[in-house]
Amino acid sequence: MILAIQENLVEADSVAAKLAAAQEAGFDALELRDAARPGLEGIRAHTVCPELSGWLGDFDAGRRARALDELRRQLDGIVALGGHGVITPAAWGMFTRRLPPFDEPPRTPEQDREVLLEGLAELGAHAEAAGGVLLLEPLNRYEDHMLNTVAQAAELIAAAGSPGVKILADTYHMNIEEDDVCDALRSIADVLGAVHASDSNRHQPGAGHVDFAAVAGTLRELGFDGVLSVECRLRGEPADAVRSCGALLRSLVD
Repeated sequence: MILAIQENLVEADSVAAKLAAAQEAGFDALELRDAARPGLEGIRAHTVCPELSGWLGDFDAGRRARALDELRRQLDGIVALGGHGVITPAAWGMFTRRLPPFDEPPRTPEQDREVLLEGLAELGAHAEAAGGVLLLEPLNRYEDHMLNTVAQAAELIAAAGSPGVKILADTYHMNIEEDDVCDALRSIADVLGAVHASDSNRHQPGAGHVDFAAVAGTLRELGFDGVLSVECRLRGEPADAVRSCGALLRSLVD
């Protein structure tokens, strides 16, 4: 299992210095925010969680096309660095049925599904050809209306029919949506590609009530050898927070 932390959580003047600080705190690698930018030679990173100008399931066709183009570039970029995974949700903050004013989205669930399947098939084929994988991340009901549970993601991936797409399971979103986080991980073992570690309050592991010992134990039980990366807000002094969650996760992973 590879332990990583998102680069934006580490305070340093360069990506190389961020990597060194992360490794000193107990992490193996960084999770990048942009794998297509120059100057990353020699940086150990296996995954990238990019900021996009559109979404895989965007309502607007132009923004959706831009998102697909950007995800293809990120796939090429992370593979060139020796990594493999590009993380994306169906959408983030685009629409929710769970918060006022409770309007209906401009597409039906059937149309949402058609758009997502089309994008996953296209990006999955690109990922396969590049030697990487697209990591589809379900978000909680307040942040996305299309894809909330790992079971929904697994069904969609099966329907898309591409081995170039797997699931990114996030403990924060799972804490909201899943009946049992560990049982949910077991249920998708065959398509689990990576895991985001974030506590129940969206702060660093150890700041809330997610049972990370049980999560790490489940991942070992499954023989998971992918990336477990920290994606969260930091509570307290940032460097101390990075060191504390690095020490916690390293003790559990080892």
